[in-house]
Amino acid sequence: MNDLLLLGIETTCDETAAAVVLRKADGTGEIRSNVVLSQTDEHSAYGGVVPEIAARAHVEVLDNVIGRALREAGVTLSDLDGIAAAAGPGLIGGVIVGLTTAKAVALASAKPLVAVNHLEAHALTARLTDAVGFPYLLLLVSGGHTQLVSVTGVGQYVKLGGTIDDAIGEAFDKTAKMLGLPYPGGPAVERAAERGDPTRFAFPRPLTGRWEPDFSLSGLKTAVRLEALKIAPLSEQDVADLCASFQAAVVDMVADRVRAALRLMRERGEKPTALVVAGGVGANQAIRKTLHKVAAEGGTRLAVPPPALCTDNGAMIAWAGAERLALGLKDDLAVPPRARWPLDETTKGADAGGSSDR
Repeated sequence: MNDLLLLGIETTCDETAAAVVLRKADGTGEIRSNVVLSQTDEHSAYGGVVPEIAARAHVEVLDNVIGRALREAGVTLSDLDGIAAAAGPGLIGGVIVGLTTAKAVALASAKPLVAVNHLEAHALTARLTDAVGFPYLLLLVSGGHTQLVSVTGVGQYVKLGGTIDDAIGEAFDKTAKMLGLPYPGGPAVERAAERGDPTRFAFPRPLTGRWEPDFSLSGLKTAVRLEALKIAPLSEQDVADLCASFQAAVVDMVADRVRAALRLMRERGEKPTALVVAGGVGANQAIRKTLHKVAAEGGTRLAVPPPALCTDNGAMIAWAGAERLALGLKDDLAVPPRARWPLDETTKGADAGGSSDR
């Protein structure tokens, strides 16, 4: 097995990102560059991501972001072993921009193309940052996704549980908007919670105690809204207490659901090497602190990438592409962009050289 140097391109939401990552022959990794251009200012006035604005912004800046990533890594296209791009899931306009650009670069440089599932990239990031071995339990928590997955190899994912309504990140964002906090909502709620009383409001912990490791956030979100309406107009302390109580409920629910998933993995005969947290919500310190305890209780360790690698970035795409290319997996130029692409539908591929989208 040789070293593999890949360019990764990420445009599935509101970050335009590109990175160069080295996967060494021994399976360890090194980030040579990681450039992320956020569109927060463009979307903040709307309180959320506007797909048309996001796609247009990707078109305007992606070439420059790729050029900067190559320069910072000190490499040219000829030095690369492959081009990886997020082919979904995500906002389809942005996905098209990134994947089409990657196809053009791959064609022009005669390099292999690897179409990466954005969720798989999150799932594999801890192997880059923490050298986590298989199998492990993945808690994927972001604005659009909340699921618990048994990861037994590259392209080998079994969904153990997920949300039956809202994602955790979505619930944070909607709670922030409801309480008049700025976008992005997740960090705003976490900051406000630091000043609040987590015991003031007795919010529900949906599905806790259930055997299946599923999540439900809609009832909790409604409970926050009803309490806010009851005590309106809200003072700054009211907002802080609502945020603290909401976050405490989420933390308790996550801990309970992860315990259920660890139990289920053991029943499946799998001994997890780690509890891995991926996605933007993984940057929440209260959730991290509790999951350290849950992992220790379950006889394993917690592995959480640095905050900059929990949110969307090009390094995770490049790394996932390198992991797949190391197995001989690559895609042809006909591979399609996908708005929806469940992680458990991502396979290693029927044969080396074939499209991973089958």
